Amino acid sequence: MNSWLRDVGTIALISLDPGEDVLDSLGTACREHAIRDGVVLSGIGTLDRCRLHCVTTTGYPPEETYPEWRDEPLELLSLAGTIIAGVPHVHASISNASGAWGGHLEPGCRVLYLAEIAIMRLGGPALQRSSDDRGVTRLQ
Repeated sequence: MNSWLRDVGTIALISLDPGEDVLDSLGTACREHAIRDGVVLSGIGTLDRCRLHCVTTTGYPPEETYPEWRDEPLELLSLAGTIIAGVPHVHASISNASGAWGGHLEPGCRVLYLAEIAIMRLGGPALQRSSDDRGVTRLQ
């Protein structure tokens, strides 16, 4: 296990409009607010398109699936993740009338009515990700 102590910084609250891509908007907010390293504290709203990335096995390399929803009303129940070197790594929980799902947020998740996201900037030395000999990415 590795751990880091960081100074808590400013919290940016962003509000997304209908049609905006959630992941693209997070990247834009990081650039606009100079958030190099941070934490996605929360995210709620509605979507009409969503694509998640999920692992389906416990072996390595993992088998993966990419469930998608298009042109249907979805509740964005939560967002949580990290921002390292300006790159968001975010997981989402979503639901519709037939169930709830979660996974890694992929490009193409589009706001239906609104989305509100809180991001906290972290201070201290810059964080980075690196890959081990299997290609597994780790925080450093």
